[in-house]
Amino acid sequence: MRYLIRLSYLGTSYHGWQKQLHEISVQSQVNLALKTALQETVDVVGAGRTDTGVHASGYVAHFDSSQKILDFKMLVFKLNSILPQDIAVQSVVGVKDDFHARFDAISRTYRYSIIQTKDPFSVGRSYLVKNELNLQIMQNASNLLFNHKNFKSFSKVKTDVYTFDCQIEKVEWQKEAHHLFFEITANRFLRNMVRAIVGTLIEVGLGKISVEEFNDIILAKDRSKAGKSVPAHALVLTNIKYPV
Repeated sequence: MRYLIRLSYLGTSYHGWQKQLHEISVQSQVNLALKTALQETVDVVGAGRTDTGVHASGYVAHFDSSQKILDFKMLVFKLNSILPQDIAVQSVVGVKDDFHARFDAISRTYRYSIIQTKDPFSVGRSYLVKNELNLQIMQNASNLLFNHKNFKSFSKVKTDVYTFDCQIEKVEWQKEAHHLFFEITANRFLRNMVRAIVGTLIEVGLGKISVEEFNDIILAKDRSKAGKSVPAHALVLTNIKYPV
């Protein structure tokens, strides 16, 4: 039988979601917890990979089990008792046998946090940018993302994707006190894409490149033309949407 699992995690101590041969990943920790709780080998399938150090507050995965699980609350309790403090399971539910956490997802949403003043409570959760940023100009540049599909300029250079096309559904900057939040939703994301976009938009906000030059960077389909990637610790995968 197939089950859907919703969880959240702080990615600081992990080499991303996807299991790796010699590194600790979130997926490997969840696999181990499920094996202990269910007393059978389980290979959980995630909705997609998150890079090293990236967090998730609304991650979704699925797993198959030979057992018919009747008490989901008890399983959640057991998993949270086994998992480390930086990984938490919110729920487990039964789904159709053909459900797929990755391929059935229709959109993902990420949020990047920037802090504009030194704040010890934001360490490890926000990226400090002390220079003043022009939020309106950054939003104007962000809106250009809707006009494009190919985002090779913001993709990790060595990647095995079949296409660089993504459909942007939402992009928005918000200001709350000394914090700036960048939220973006798309049907899919390339590796390093959000961090590269934010890094380039910061250069727009600092006046180093214009809105028109930002558009030219997208058209160039060349990673070397874009800005540097911002640190992973301020990025959170907040939501994964599925058909109703």
